[in-house]
Amino acid sequence: MRRSVIGGAKRSSLFLLNQAHRSLLSPSPPPLHHHLGSSPSSSATALLLLLRRLSSSSASSPPPPNMSNPVTVQSINPKVLQCEYAVRGEIVNLAQRLQEELKANPGSLPFDEILYCNIGNPQSLGQLPITFFREVLALCDHPTILDKAETQGLFSADSIERAWQILDQIPGRATGAYSHSQGIKGLRDTIAAGIEARDGFPANPNDIFLTDGASPAVHMMMQLLISSEKDGILCPIPQYPLYSASIALHGGSLIPYYLDEETGWGLEVSELKKQLEEARSKGISVRALVVINPGNPTGQVLAEENQRDIVEFCKKEGLVLLADEVYQENIYVPEKKFHSFKKVARSMGYGDNDLCLVSFQSVSKGYHGECGKRGGYMEITGFSPEVREQIYKVASVNLCSNISGQILASLVMSPPKAHILSFPSLFL
Repeated sequence: MRRSVIGGAKRSSLFLLNQAHRSLLSPSPPPLHHHLGSSPSSSATALLLLLRRLSSSSASSPPPPNMSNPVTVQSINPKVLQCEYAVRGEIVNLAQRLQEELKANPGSLPFDEILYCNIGNPQSLGQLPITFFREVLALCDHPTILDKAETQGLFSADSIERAWQILDQIPGRATGAYSHSQGIKGLRDTIAAGIEARDGFPANPNDIFLTDGASPAVHMMMQLLISSEKDGILCPIPQYPLYSASIALHGGSLIPYYLDEETGWGLEVSELKKQLEEARSKGISVRALVVINPGNPTGQVLAEENQRDIVEFCKKEGLVLLADEVYQENIYVPEKKFHSFKKVARSMGYGDNDLCLVSFQSVSKGYHGECGKRGGYMEITGFSPEVREQIYKVASVNLCSNISGQILASLVMSPPKAHILSFPSLFL
């Protein structure tokens, strides 16, 4: 089968775009129009005449809006125009048009399948979901089959046992109902226990906010920290475009710091200080530092000593540390090891009163790759009770995250242990 792969490095993507056949690019679609019918009714005609008369009666009155197209690029929020999200940019748009062409005219192109490699989305490329996760989700969504005899032969005993445990934590055992805005308390208990087992330091379930993937959690923090373009966020370059997009969307200023390719995309504190001082000299109040560890898209894993320097930097400069740790299970170099920033900060003796830290985790990455289930969480520590109330208020605006994602987040942080009897089959 002939395939065309969409994605890769930025340089490759730009090359592909520039080399794309212009004949395949469809023209921009015409603007949408709202019609009153083939001809306007008498009442609609009278209304239009009245509007015109009122408009002409005052020279200072603005012209009537364009009723056929009330929203234009010029009239929408300028922050949306400034927001760029290359993950779903021109390359993907071109790929979708090519896919439509292949569907309409098979064989019309020198390939007959497009593989979307522009974003970490492993199941779209054929990676199978983890059996244990899907069995537990299925049983939780359809609990009436738990008592049926045939279920014992279709599902592993461990999946059945975990499903019962989770359902007992859900009010009414209803996965289709709203939950607490921070997420189901029992699932947050499980996640906190998983964090504690990973780090060796206590974790509080009340510090955990379950979200629809890590992205909404990042948006929540940007909304909290940014009030104007005078608020800046230190962000790595190269970076995952979620950060530049969300900073622009919320009206802040991105303060770039550059990773050193020659040292394996290392993060130098001297570079952080340089960019911080330059931003402050321009009157920008730098509010937070984003660190992606393990790196995306660079893949580097920070040394623990380097993390200690970063923690000290944030402590000294009064910055919130935003730790994107969604790739914590994607480490491919034997001598490297992931350490959470919370673990590092606690090992340095810093507690809740010393450092504002937000740690992000997602079920989309790691070995599970459950991108479409939209599960994740953020753990917030070091914030005052008054600020935490505001974070909770923002979370409450969305009512709650989806329950399937919440369940998956708890499973990711508490997977089956290798000693259980059905372990081999659960990870097929």
